[in-house]
Amino acid sequence: MKSKFVLLVASLLIVSSGSHLLAQKLEPIDLKLPKAVFTGTPQNLNVPNLEKPLGKARPPFLAPAGTENVALNKPVSSTDEEPIIGEIEMITDGDKEASEGSYVELGPFLQHVTIDLETVHTVYAVVFWHYHKQARVYFDVVVQISEDPDFSEGVTTIFNNDTDNSAGLGKGKDKHYVETAEGKLVDAAGTSGRYVRLYSKGNNNNDLNHYIEVEVYGKPAP
Repeated sequence: MKSKFVLLVASLLIVSSGSHLLAQKLEPIDLKLPKAVFTGTPQNLNVPNLEKPLGKARPPFLAPAGTENVALNKPVSSTDEEPIIGEIEMITDGDKEASEGSYVELGPFLQHVTIDLETVHTVYAVVFWHYHKQARVYFDVVVQISEDPDFSEGVTTIFNNDTDNSAGLGKGKDKHYVETAEGKLVDAAGTSGRYVRLYSKGNNNNDLNHYIEVEVYGKPAP
């Protein structure tokens, strides 16, 4: 009898949990894309572990109702405090176009930018544009979320295409990709955190690092 009771309780908990998940209304995030500057499939990039183009528009990303870009105009810091081009604040200013004056150019080798959401949020997706005026592939792209501003504990890595651990953050299994006007959308799976950090280590064209915009789609944590 005791085992049957335990099974009954477990079944009720599973049903209750499933009902809660189903009760959440999902809808497409309000992601507005910039104008596409180049079209077609880039040739001869000679980059290993490169994902194949989807060949069509990316499907809408669904998240709980009320999810929005909580990174807009939020504070940004960087390992390069004096960018070669642009200002760090431009990374969350809402301008995603590939025109001159819309991007930030950081120094060479491994650099990162960190966005402070100012309070803890439940993050469902991070979308970012490095530079989509021409076909480029950025290396050692790593995206992390944490409640610790120093990222020394409680760090969740939601994307990592550093296949040889050259950034020192562990080997990643994600693929390299070509920058486009769609940006790179990473599913954050409801990760809780206040800070979002993005790494890169140059690109196939030069050793410099670029950012046009970073958007973080989430909701304030309960």
